Amino acid sequence: MKKIFSAASFCLIGCLFTNGAGAADLLSAYHAAVTYDAQFAAARAALDAGREKLPQGRAGLLPSIGLTANTAWNDDSRTSRTTGVETTTKYNSNGWTASLSQPLFRWQNWVAYTQSELAVSLAEAQFVQARQDLILRVAQAYFEVLLAQDALATAQAQKTAIAEQLESAKRSFEVGTTTITDTNEAQSRYDLIIAQEIAAQNDLAVKQETLRTIIGKETGILQNIRPGAALISPQPNDINAWVTMAETANPGVHMAQAAFEIAARDIEKQRAGHYPTLDLVASHNKNSLSNSPVFGGSDSRSNSIGLQLSIPVFSGGATASRDREAVALKEKAASDLENTRRQATLGARQAYLGVTSGLAQVKAFEAALISSQSSLDSNKLGYDVGVRINIDVLNAQSQLYATRQSLSKARLDTLLALLRLKSAAGALTEQDVQAINALLH
Repeated sequence: MKKIFSAASFCLIGCLFTNGAGAADLLSAYHAAVTYDAQFAAARAALDAGREKLPQGRAGLLPSIGLTANTAWNDDSRTSRTTGVETTTKYNSNGWTASLSQPLFRWQNWVAYTQSELAVSLAEAQFVQARQDLILRVAQAYFEVLLAQDALATAQAQKTAIAEQLESAKRSFEVGTTTITDTNEAQSRYDLIIAQEIAAQNDLAVKQETLRTIIGKETGILQNIRPGAALISPQPNDINAWVTMAETANPGVHMAQAAFEIAARDIEKQRAGHYPTLDLVASHNKNSLSNSPVFGGSDSRSNSIGLQLSIPVFSGGATASRDREAVALKEKAASDLENTRRQATLGARQAYLGVTSGLAQVKAFEAALISSQSSLDSNKLGYDVGVRINIDVLNAQSQLYATRQSLSKARLDTLLALLRLKSAAGALTEQDVQAINALLH
């Protein structure tokens, strides 16, 4: 009886490899990325900076108060033309002025304030996009590590199976029941799987390093999807509903919409350059002189309050040029908004089809896995009774391992497509990470 590495043994090694004690999960990786990832930290700082646009815009509507002060040491020298007597006087002059200016009518300032509100909305939409991108980047890097783990576990299990088949072929050749061909074929497969194992180890190290750059720590073995975990269809299970959500709720659409509104208001702000401005102005002045040759020592105070009207007449055509520029930029923003909507709907359609086709692939690979296992069992039995040769068993083993890897990849690709679908619709949150994390073990 030939000893062949069994499917149960493969599953045991796979579980040992992918389910180590204290293995990290997707949710903990995401939480680590929130505090470590440099791109997300930059997005957080950009949000804080963007929120400062509102008080900056409001400042154009509020009064401005200024205080200036001066002091000077004067050294006057006077020479009489008749007597030739030179008189020198040294004295100090100093003073200070407090001024207040309150805009009463500056239309461009009001428009700038409304633009600042939109700028805050734009910054918040950018942060939402950055958070969703972080979830996708963590999930993709995590899943790539899982696939690399599976590939290495498969290579190691296949190496053990081929080694046992090689030993069996050698024993059979020694007793004369098989030819040297079986041994050579098994040796060739064994040499090949050694190379594949080395490549799988290198690929796993690269994928782990990619994940580490996002979460900032070594992960070791990651939790994988539970065997037989059911993947659910997207809800609602209607592509048109997801497309509609993407057209209105996608963060990129929100950003483009805010940019368009800002550009539209910028036309009004530039045209306000033709309007007069009216300000309330007030000031208080105090000046002092000591030992002045004319006034002697003196102090003076003055107060003033009034209205200041400014009417622009001609600025070399700059105001009209900025007006035309703003109109062109609004048209650009409108085109950008339409393009963003189209890209969002395209992304939603692609992600939805990725989920539905992925679910179908998972079912197909699950059926193929059963068939591949049956094929391997049949070839093993045929090899034992002499109606199958060694290469048939090796091919059946390779087919089984390839099917398992394809099934694992189809599951992870489907989950990633589901996250991308939620992102396209602007609905991707930490709760979706928790839902996928519940499928891990």
